[in-house]
Amino acid sequence: MKPTPFAAGGAKSVAHRGLSALYPENSGEAFRAAAQLPYFGIETDVHVTRDGKFVVIHDDTTGRVGDRDLSVEGSTAAELAEVRLLGKDGAPRELRIPALRDYLDICREGDKVCVLELKNRFDPADIQRLLAEVEAAGCRDRMIYISFFMENLDTLRKLDPACTVQFLISKWTEELLPTLIKKKMDLDIHYGALDEEKVRAILDAGLTLNAWTVDDPAKAERLAAWGVHQITSNILLGE
Repeated sequence: MKPTPFAAGGAKSVAHRGLSALYPENSGEAFRAAAQLPYFGIETDVHVTRDGKFVVIHDDTTGRVGDRDLSVEGSTAAELAEVRLLGKDGAPRELRIPALRDYLDICREGDKVCVLELKNRFDPADIQRLLAEVEAAGCRDRMIYISFFMENLDTLRKLDPACTVQFLISKWTEELLPTLIKKKMDLDIHYGALDEEKVRAILDAGLTLNAWTVDDPAKAERLAAWGVHQITSNILLGE
């Protein structure tokens, strides 16, 4: 099975949690598969462990994707390294929860943009350490930071004014666009919240627009025709 092509126009494809329709999400296998294809970027989710390490996994606990159920932020990196990720058949594989550096290295070596979601509210000191790790990995100039928590993005901008940030949100609100314009932040929004008028307003404001998570080629093509810049998907790949 291969990724499903769609007529992307000028839109760029982002692999959601790696090539997650075909490989275990947020695994090194999923990241490496996406890195070998002409995706613009690879998206993942980062948490801080109890001992201050950065690991990439979506949920707050490991039970949905692993062979045991641990709290991600309540466990040490060593404890999380014992979790085996589940394959598409539900059986444990010899795949482990990646460290942030593993993901960064794969993106750098594959020449992909890192679309990195800060999952929960981060302490500013942790964001400072995260930025240092990104710098050490040689990825500072290939990062897009995304978060549902505006305070994370505010801190990122304070610590690195040149960094690219996208505010994650599920629904459109009246105050959304004025806030983004004031803060000069881009937008990463659920595709179902968009229509052609809203897309035009975002583009007219000079903001970059990412739509998540789109797995239907027809819907992706409609978004691309409206002018959406980036389309995040589990399976789609722009032609």
